[in-house]
Amino acid sequence: MCGSRWRARTLPALASTAPRGVVNGPLSMAGHDGAMRRLALLPFLLFSACASPAPDMFGAGRGEVTRGGIRFVVYRQGSEVEVVRMGYLTRAERAPVPALMAEAAAEVTGCAVIPGSMTTKIPGDTGVARFDLDCGGRPPG
Repeated sequence: MCGSRWRARTLPALASTAPRGVVNGPLSMAGHDGAMRRLALLPFLLFSACASPAPDMFGAGRGEVTRGGIRFVVYRQGSEVEVVRMGYLTRAERAPVPALMAEAAAEVTGCAVIPGSMTTKIPGDTGVARFDLDCGGRPPG
């Protein structure tokens, strides 16, 4: 038996056994409307405040700095850095971010950022950027 004939026989029986508005008490936290949805968002909220590098930067040194009231996480591997901006900014607030990212990279690494070396995966992205470093002959690290 499949299709609408099955549903017509089964659904009225199921509907009559559950209290109105509760599909599954244990899964919906004893009938609290929206509680399960809020609980499902918890992992996303926990990890949204975390920064992790791109896979090719795994194992890189990590530093954090605040510039212009914006927090940045900087990952350094050799003569390259990846800078991740933390937090939300409106479009109008994003204009100074590329320069602040370069300052953050220089402060955390102690090396000069090579002008014009900024690259992003998405053109104009102010969330994640990479820069090349000039450490004045010092070994990368």
